[in-house]
Amino acid sequence: MNSEFGLLFSNPIRYSEFAIESVAMPNSRQRIAVFPGTFDPPTLGHLGIIERARRLFDRTIVAVGVNPEKSPLFTARERVEMLREELGDAPDVEIEAYTGLTMDYVKNKGADVLVKGIRDSDDLRNELRQANVNMIAGDVETVFLFTDDQTALISGSLIRQIAEMGGLSSGKLERLIPLSVVNRLRKKLES
Repeated sequence: MNSEFGLLFSNPIRYSEFAIESVAMPNSRQRIAVFPGTFDPPTLGHLGIIERARRLFDRTIVAVGVNPEKSPLFTARERVEMLREELGDAPDVEIEAYTGLTMDYVKNKGADVLVKGIRDSDDLRNELRQANVNMIAGDVETVFLFTDDQTALISGSLIRQIAEMGGLSSGKLERLIPLSVVNRLRKKLES
């Protein structure tokens, strides 16, 4: 093979043996991922990404952040509470609010990577830009997890818009967000 690909992988058996050996080697250090977001409110898409991150990493930190470009409906404390209600006391998940730069937070937590959920090409374009900044300025890697087809178009902004326009009474939001979040939305909008 003369192609660049062929030169990189000219001996696939040797590569496979290396991959198996490197996976089988004991590693005493935990692999820690941070999944940052505003989670306003938490959606089934968020929960799906968290569950998948839990399968890939020893510990997943769900970091409820502040985005200066957004005006959240729920306080950071309320968003943390909602996530805890849904995720319970799983020993491999930590949920907390944070402020400041995400890349600094990741380093302070001793995490290995950021996990970002990707819904569509717009998300990918935006997250690639941010991932490059995090890598260059903060030496933080990013792992992208694509949402499943059931949750690909869900966003907190869309959920809030549906709720504020009377969509809570239709019973259809339960397909997009947990019932406990629907109830909190109802209480928040009624007050």
